[in-house]
Amino acid sequence: MITPKSFWSPHRLLLAAIGSAIIISCAVFMRWDWIPDYYEIILAGIWRTIWLLVASVVLGFALALPIGLAQAAGPKPLAILARQFCNIIRGTPLLLQLWLLYYGLGSVFSTIPEIRGSAMWPYLRQAWPYALLCLTLSFAAYEGEVMRGAFLGVPKGELEAGRAFGFSEMQLFRKIWLPRAIQRALPTLGGEVVLQLKATPLVATITMIDAYGAFSKVRQDIFLTYEPLLLLALIYMMIAGLLVVLFRYLENRTPSS
Repeated sequence: MITPKSFWSPHRLLLAAIGSAIIISCAVFMRWDWIPDYYEIILAGIWRTIWLLVASVVLGFALALPIGLAQAAGPKPLAILARQFCNIIRGTPLLLQLWLLYYGLGSVFSTIPEIRGSAMWPYLRQAWPYALLCLTLSFAAYEGEVMRGAFLGVPKGELEAGRAFGFSEMQLFRKIWLPRAIQRALPTLGGEVVLQLKATPLVATITMIDAYGAFSKVRQDIFLTYEPLLLLALIYMMIAGLLVVLFRYLENRTPSS
C-alpha cells in the first residue's frame, strides 16, 4: 500500500518532474495546430477501435466458453476439434489470418453471383465484417485455452458439494462451475483484452480506418511523424488504463471464495 509519506518519496517526485518536463516540452516545441482539421476523422477512428474491441471481446468470449468447456469435459471428438482450432489460430500470425479472410474469402464471395445479389453483399464488400470475424476468432482461441484451465482448476469438492445438494448438471454448471471458472480467469481475461486492443491496428491493413488508420492519414497528409504517433500512443495508453481499472474493479467486486 502507498502511504502519504511514500507517495512523496524522492524517486516519485523525480519521476513526476521528468514526466511533467516531457509533457511541457511536447506542448511547447511540437506542432499541434493540425488537430482541429483532423479531429473528426480521429474521433471516428477511435470510435471504430472501441466498438471493434468491445464486439470482438464479447463475441469471442461467448465462443471461448464452449471451446474451453469442450476441452475440459466434452466428448473426445469435440475436445480434439476445439484443441485443434486453438492450435491453428494461436499458431499463425493474426495479420495472415486477416489477409486470408479479407483478400481470400472476400475475393471468393465477389465471384459468386448469388452472394453478390443477396442482401448481405453491401456488408460483405466492406472491410469491417472480416476484421470483426478475425479478431473474434483470435480472442476465442486464446481465451478458450484460458477457460479450459479455469474449468479444470475449479476444485472438485465444490462440484461434489453441489451434487450433494441435489443440483442438476445444468444447475451445477450455471451456479458453481461457470461462475468459479470466470472468477479464476478474470485476471488473465483483463490482460487478454488489453492485448486485443493492441491487435486492432492491424485492421488498417485492409482499408478500415480505425484510430491507427486515422493517424496514418494525418501523417501522410501533413508529413509529420512524431506528433501524430505520440498522440496515438497516449490514446491507446488511456484506453488500456481504463481497461485495467475496470478489470481491477471487477476483481475486487468478485468474492475470493
